[in-house]
Amino acid sequence: MEDKGKTFLGQPLGLLTLFMTEMWERFSYYGMRAILLYYMWYLISTGDLHITRTTAASIMAIYASMVYLSGAIGGFVADRLLGARPSVFWGGVLIMLGHTVLAMPFGASALFGSIILIILGTGFLKPNVSTLVGTMYTENDRRRDAGFSIFVFGINLGAFLAPLAVGAAQEAAGYHVAFSLAAIGMLIGLIVYHFGGLKTLDPQYLKPTDPLKPEEVKPLILKVSLGVVGLIAVIVMMNLVGWNSLPDYINLLTVVAILIPVFYFVWMIASTKVTPTERLRVVSYIPLFIASVLFWAIEEQGSVVLATFAAERVDASWFPVSWFQSLNPLFIMLYTPFFAWLWTAWKKNQPSSPMKFAIGLMFAGLSFLIMAVPGALYGTSGKVSPLWLVGSWALVIIGEMLISPVGLSVTTKLAPKAFNSQMMSMWFLTSAVGSALNAQLVTLYNAKNEVAYFFYFGLGSVLLGVILVFISKRIQALMQGVQ
Repeated sequence: MEDKGKTFLGQPLGLLTLFMTEMWERFSYYGMRAILLYYMWYLISTGDLHITRTTAASIMAIYASMVYLSGAIGGFVADRLLGARPSVFWGGVLIMLGHTVLAMPFGASALFGSIILIILGTGFLKPNVSTLVGTMYTENDRRRDAGFSIFVFGINLGAFLAPLAVGAAQEAAGYHVAFSLAAIGMLIGLIVYHFGGLKTLDPQYLKPTDPLKPEEVKPLILKVSLGVVGLIAVIVMMNLVGWNSLPDYINLLTVVAILIPVFYFVWMIASTKVTPTERLRVVSYIPLFIASVLFWAIEEQGSVVLATFAAERVDASWFPVSWFQSLNPLFIMLYTPFFAWLWTAWKKNQPSSPMKFAIGLMFAGLSFLIMAVPGALYGTSGKVSPLWLVGSWALVIIGEMLISPVGLSVTTKLAPKAFNSQMMSMWFLTSAVGSALNAQLVTLYNAKNEVAYFFYFGLGSVLLGVILVFISKRIQALMQGVQ
């Protein structure tokens, strides 16, 4: 176990292990994601992948959605079957294998297998590594918030460095070498995690905290079997009616992603375990949930629509276009100290949580409105300055600073006691649903309607933010004293 005399920036030494693990995992994930769309374009151009660029954009979006949804499975496996520490390790192994498959010269035949491996691996690793960070602190440990801030910085540092390194490798040596760099990044993370964890992480999390009881095994197997049978039945019915193309299956996954939170809301509101006050708080969370979904629907288009704009419309001949993907984490790292200071210093008359959501949604809309300007001024056939993309990311990350940490905090405050963990899952579902919606929205983007796409979606987001301003007092009243 950890030497109590040693610390990392005044934090438990285990934080260094988890910081490095998550930094390298994010390096591998965002490095792969920075070039995956362009890799699919390449496979399409060689005739190896028989889909359109529009379908490739949908795959990117639904891929992100499934990554967020898989966290629910990973959390269950850790709590009931494997334990948090083994779940993180084996998740990393699956991620590394997924990137290794992409690094092999197998072409399109390996693409979807690697995607499945990375989705499952990220679901095992991502929620549980964050859980392990929390286990190093007691509830009253004042270092807790600072520790999570350091951990989040590691996430963004890995996400910032990845497109730069992987993008440069792709330009210099090709896609397979670049994907191998992502695999190596995850391997380094696994080595750090395994050997560092031996000395710095609590051994009790090598086992599940709430292991399945013998009498629970058969009901679980039955539920999983019914779910599999139901899925097979749906697929069979889709084939019978001729809905058997890749876009049709993407549509199915979109519907599933949207129905899951609907089920959760109905379940919580109808539950007898929820008090009248808690029920009102859950109702107040619905408009915040919708606002967050719409925000992530815009923010997550950075790796799809903005990546397409970067490749086709930006004068970036002197650097890899994948480098634009580093702008998102860069602005998060630049803004975080300011917003941390702002909310600490602004003690009186601070905007309510619904008002912060409203303003964040408006900034997301502005980030798209600014992208409509170059096409309106110069047409959509030529090249424009990369500063348009820089400005767009600068605006949307202001929105993220207003919505992401605030949403995480207000979710914990509005959660009914009987649904505390499930409510936290709801917050992560906002990203999953937003990305699922993107699987449909991004199909509308092309050079001909570039200006209309950015303008109408941007304007819609701003208007919804304005509507949220007008109903924010009503939402605040339903929150029953929660600030």
